[in-house]
Amino acid sequence: MNVQALARPEIVAMKAYSSARSEAPGQGVLLNANECPWPLLDEVQATQTLNRYPDPQPQALVEALANLYQVPAAQLLVTRGSDEGIDLLTRVFCRAGTDAILHCPPTFGMYRIAAQTQGAAVISIARSAATDFALDTEGVLRAVRENDTLRLVFLTSPNNPTGDTLPDGFLQDLLDAARGRAIVVVDEAYAEFCAAPSASTLLAGNEHLVVLRTLSKAWASAGLRCGTVLAGEAVIGLLRRVIAPYPLASPVTALALRVLQPDLMQRQHEMLQQLADNKRQLLGLLQNRPFIRTCWPGEANFVLI
Repeated sequence: MNVQALARPEIVAMKAYSSARSEAPGQGVLLNANECPWPLLDEVQATQTLNRYPDPQPQALVEALANLYQVPAAQLLVTRGSDEGIDLLTRVFCRAGTDAILHCPPTFGMYRIAAQTQGAAVISIARSAATDFALDTEGVLRAVRENDTLRLVFLTSPNNPTGDTLPDGFLQDLLDAARGRAIVVVDEAYAEFCAAPSASTLLAGNEHLVVLRTLSKAWASAGLRCGTVLAGEAVIGLLRRVIAPYPLASPVTALALRVLQPDLMQRQHEMLQQLADNKRQLLGLLQNRPFIRTCWPGEANFVLI
């Protein structure tokens, strides 16, 4: 299949903005960047180059994240949180007044916001309380097969706020149904809290699959606004055409690299264990409470009651 056939024609035809730093990614003074030659601050969080524009996609951070998520660096785009990845995907693949996205509420609200901002329609395959808010897999598959305007299918695993993961085998069925028709986006903001394998293991052979990851949740770095889009090189290339010239501030890059150092990765592992213990204690406290009608433990770092 040709992923570019699903994208907005004007994006495919667009020549990407080429920043001064991307044209000359090496270190040094770039006369075409119109930078101030002297920094006001000598050092900010291990970054001494605030007077220079940062690399659009810092190589060291890209490689560190690629190693963390076990994908080739060419299949990775660093963004300002997952929110920017959602926005970029909607702008690239949805034409205003023509195309649509699909989401499954209750779920993360930014999928709808991004679509409405772009002027795209929103197809909702709701999760019903009558079925414990389980994903309506047949409804999703049917919508993908029947809606020719559908361009993006947003799924969250574990889902916010229900905490459930995608049913076994469903993602591959969906990818088969969506091939040549739509991009399937799996938002894994809470993936580190569950044992389910990442959808990124299916990237090979599925160029219409996109996986979103973030340092905000399990890496205790929401203030960094550092997210990642994992996808085939064709999709990454399209997103790079519309992403802001310098999405990550230099201190963000420096701090993100610090978070991914071995000593902090060990602390992160210990933190996840402590969070799991705290969740078990919370569930014990909630058990048999007369004011709670139903409790969904889920597989993330929260509980739905």
